[in-house]
Amino acid sequence: MTKLLGKLADLQLKISPPRFARDPLSRERLSLDAPRFLDAPAVVVAAPAGYGKTSLLAQWRRECLARGTIVAWYSAGPRDDPEQVLHGVAQSFREAALRPTFGHALAQTGDLEAFSALLAEIEGTALDSVLIIDDAEALPAASKDALGYILRNLPANLRLFVGARSLDGFQFDDLADYGQCETVETSDLAFELDETFDLFRQKLAGRFDADSAAQLHHMTLGWPLGLQLALSAQMRDNAPLAAAHLQPEPGSKLHEHLVALLLAKLNERDNQLLSDISILDDFTVELCAAVSGEADVEERLQAIIRTTPVVQLTDQSDWMRLHALARSALLRRFEAWPAARQRDAHLKAARWLEANGLDYKAARHAFAAGETDWALDLAERSAYHTLMTQGGGGQLLDWAGVLPDEELDKRPRLLLTEAWSLALSDRHTEAGALVERILTRSEVGDALRCECDLILGGAAVFADDPDLFARLHDPWATDPPLADPLLLRVHANRSAYAALLDGEPALARLRQQRAPVFEAGWQSRYLSGWSDFIIGLSYFWEGQVRLTERIIRPALLQSEADLGRRDPFSAMLAAVLATAVWESDRPDEAQLLLADRLDVLERRGLPEALMLGFRTLSRVARAKGDEPHALELLGALDAIGTHRGLPRMTIVSLCEQIRMHAQANRVHTCQDLLNRLENKLEGEDIPQGPLWQRSIAVQVELARGLAAIAASDWRAARQPLERANTIARAVKQERLVVESAALLSLVLRESGENARSLAQEAIELADLYGLRRVFSDVHPSLTDWVASLRDTPVQHPAPASGQAAAEATPPGTGAAVANRSTVLTPREWDVLEHLSRGLSNKEIARSLDVHGETVKWHVKNLFSKLDADSRKQVVSRARLMGLLG
Repeated sequence: MTKLLGKLADLQLKISPPRFARDPLSRERLSLDAPRFLDAPAVVVAAPAGYGKTSLLAQWRRECLARGTIVAWYSAGPRDDPEQVLHGVAQSFREAALRPTFGHALAQTGDLEAFSALLAEIEGTALDSVLIIDDAEALPAASKDALGYILRNLPANLRLFVGARSLDGFQFDDLADYGQCETVETSDLAFELDETFDLFRQKLAGRFDADSAAQLHHMTLGWPLGLQLALSAQMRDNAPLAAAHLQPEPGSKLHEHLVALLLAKLNERDNQLLSDISILDDFTVELCAAVSGEADVEERLQAIIRTTPVVQLTDQSDWMRLHALARSALLRRFEAWPAARQRDAHLKAARWLEANGLDYKAARHAFAAGETDWALDLAERSAYHTLMTQGGGGQLLDWAGVLPDEELDKRPRLLLTEAWSLALSDRHTEAGALVERILTRSEVGDALRCECDLILGGAAVFADDPDLFARLHDPWATDPPLADPLLLRVHANRSAYAALLDGEPALARLRQQRAPVFEAGWQSRYLSGWSDFIIGLSYFWEGQVRLTERIIRPALLQSEADLGRRDPFSAMLAAVLATAVWESDRPDEAQLLLADRLDVLERRGLPEALMLGFRTLSRVARAKGDEPHALELLGALDAIGTHRGLPRMTIVSLCEQIRMHAQANRVHTCQDLLNRLENKLEGEDIPQGPLWQRSIAVQVELARGLAAIAASDWRAARQPLERANTIARAVKQERLVVESAALLSLVLRESGENARSLAQEAIELADLYGLRRVFSDVHPSLTDWVASLRDTPVQHPAPASGQAAAEATPPGTGAAVANRSTVLTPREWDVLEHLSRGLSNKEIARSLDVHGETVKWHVKNLFSKLDADSRKQVVSRARLMGLLG
């Protein structure tokens, strides 16, 4: 009797679902309403411990119950033979459906006929039902076969959800191929970065810190158990969340605990295998076997993947990598081994990598093994091409930088590679010395001189010296003496960037379109990414943030997959994209994009990306009410500018601080900052080149205007805002055109002048470009006025239609009416009509009751839109297009 009661109690535990967390984080992509799960008769969730497999099944149970579905639960065990599974499932369904007689007629066996009878009885109930079997990996082979039978014979009213740590012994592949079974794997269950953010925001509220959450996400690779442990530790300590508190540094309790959990399932032999390969950034089964010398590597790696998160699959099907936390611990163990054993492992890795055409990776291991000549030979063959097609110059500098100069001088190709690496980094000033060494060689020709100028031009961009960049680029602007298609693509990128600096974003895109085309493949992605960066930047230059996002987002995803999230190029793409989504009024996404990336931008980011990143995060912080942090970020931008010798960063920081304080009408603070700005502009370290001066001109004029607005000195504000508008229009920076025009309209209104049409046009342009933040970023008075104008928009006459149109429209004017709203703005139309009567700008201004500069602005617009060079030609072209009768 006691034994029977024990079996009944054990069965009751098996059919009892686990308690569901009170406030779980809902992940929409894993909801049963997600498209991938909607029509799937069966779903198998397969992942190692700590990935929330059971929690997901419990979440699905709740979702099904909310729909009125019958849900039976069964937790499997190693002693569950088919007969026990049969009657356990029957008992679970009996209780879930409140049908006490269900399954009583089932045979006391576990053969397939009994399972057929079970499925038939479920079908006969005509109830929508779900069967959940958890821990299915523990089942003996016969029970796994029975489960497979259920899966292949599901009645129409039954869905099956299976949870398992591994799929050993199951044959589900054919069902997945035919759409009968959906599989949820480790990569699906791992938290994505935005989900980690949501989790930390939900749990920590005001103590949430984006950088810290991103760092932990990077360290754990989204491992749910690791995230939860760190979060619990933080909540227990109740300290302000910051990187220093959260980052699981080696030796910390949190770090050791996470590593212990990762490695808990590994035996000593597997630990030794993984320690052998911890020197590899990524590996295949064959490379792992070559380095470790083990024969059964494939089976052991597959077992490790199924049961632990230690080995991670990559986007490349045959390649894997170690979890970052586990690798750091395993690498420390490797480094404690005798030097001879370490050297042997590096030599084996280098030989295999060289034999498989991966010379650049092989060179690093040859160098680590002390084989300097071999390493340099490998690097000379591969490093240049790798750098140009995949980036990663910092890796080259890590080990090549310690080589004696005489070794590098023997290998000019390697010397050239190092010059490129230095130019595109925070050590760009060192590139010039290497270029001098290259040019002292006797065999220098035009092609090499052109490449050296490309190197120095890259260094000039990183040094924020656009005028030097232009001087280096212009002699080779057309017909460069280059044969290498990689260099021709670099040259095309530089030509496009030169056009952008000249204020011609459309020309920049045209030059990119005419660049040499590579064959599709991973080797072309890095340079194509730079092309996308410049195209995206050109759209952002024009204020077209939607197009910016359309270009930059896929480029960023590709860069993160190829180079990593914290690669400098990925961080620069993220800075541009974050600014675009911020302008589209998505502050949380902007913050997510820049999380744990500012330090990368600080060290190795292009000045433009560095400025965009810090300025955007500062604006996000202020919008969220954290003005101290916003000022802290601007102070950091100033300090970085001083440290890296980038005075534009200091100028931008001061202008942005004036903007912030002007919004709060802090008159004296604005004046103090403006005095500092004017003194800085007079400093000896300020470049005087026209391109550099133009890069700050609009921001400086806007700052002067905002400081005057803060003091309600409307007359003083007018001229700098007019200058800002004129400069922005000259270089086609439409976002700044909108901002300066809006501020100018505010000044005109406060001065008692008619400003409605100017403000309305700024509103129309902002809507056209998707600039949803532009007005709220400038001044609260402007925000209020724009809101009132939106509530009472200017009424434009609508074109008539049908017979009414024919009667209402005089002959010859129909085309003008039709084109009125699609070609020209209402104010441009008014100006055009006055031009057709031969009126001067002053006369038009008096007639329309607007400022003379406003008329000049619209006339320039007409010149551009109608491709005209004179007022007379504007009128002539307008008549040809049917805009005038």
